[in-house]
Amino acid sequence: MQRAYKVARSTFKYFWREIAWERRRIIPGLDLACVKAPFSDGKRNSSSKDNPEVEQMWLGEIDFDGQFVTGELLNSPNWLKSVKAGDSVRRTLDEVTDWMYAFDGEVFGGYTVNLMRSRMNRSERNEHDNAWGLNFGDPNSIRIMPVTKTWGGMIKGWFGGKSDPDIEEHPMSEVAGPALRDQLIQDPGMLNEKDDRGWTFLHHQALAGSTATVTILLELGADTKALTDNGMTPLQLAQSLGWDKVIALLKDR
Repeated sequence: MQRAYKVARSTFKYFWREIAWERRRIIPGLDLACVKAPFSDGKRNSSSKDNPEVEQMWLGEIDFDGQFVTGELLNSPNWLKSVKAGDSVRRTLDEVTDWMYAFDGEVFGGYTVNLMRSRMNRSERNEHDNAWGLNFGDPNSIRIMPVTKTWGGMIKGWFGGKSDPDIEEHPMSEVAGPALRDQLIQDPGMLNEKDDRGWTFLHHQALAGSTATVTILLELGADTKALTDNGMTPLQLAQSLGWDKVIALLKDR
């Protein structure tokens, strides 16, 4: 399970990239998007399995600012008293233990869920999946994103699998490029306009790892030194999730 946690954290950037593009869709495409993290009331003396020190629970309405993952607690705790379903919570990325989203009924991510499913027989897995109303697929092949001719890419095997190079760029980044360029040329004020958190379009796209979009923004003169309200540059946001191609574009600018 600890290894599942580690892989989930290392692939969180693909979850966040999908969330970033979901926010730009006119018609929502995701059935769900959630992150798992540990919660505790503090140290407990009891060693009973019925009263563990930590409860792993899911969060919805996820946001990420390059430093903290925030969301709304979806689960009702079994024994914890310090939190309840519906609470707004904040965790660092190294506290995330799983993530998953569903697109057209298909689940992507879900490392801990699939580890547990791999220990079930076929009947138990079917019962589990039917309870969710989702297709989790093969528990030994964790899907990162929908697989089509243009969306090729998954991480196969539980631990240590290699990703398809195509997974490094979201197809929407390339498809949206020409229209974005035209829009920014017509309305250059949009290029460095900030939202209510001090984020420019370059901040958002750097954190989403959108190489094609970032390239266009830089060509048109986006401010690479702009700071968000929490003091992050576009480069620092790209570094927070390890988007190497975007980091290379932003370095020394």
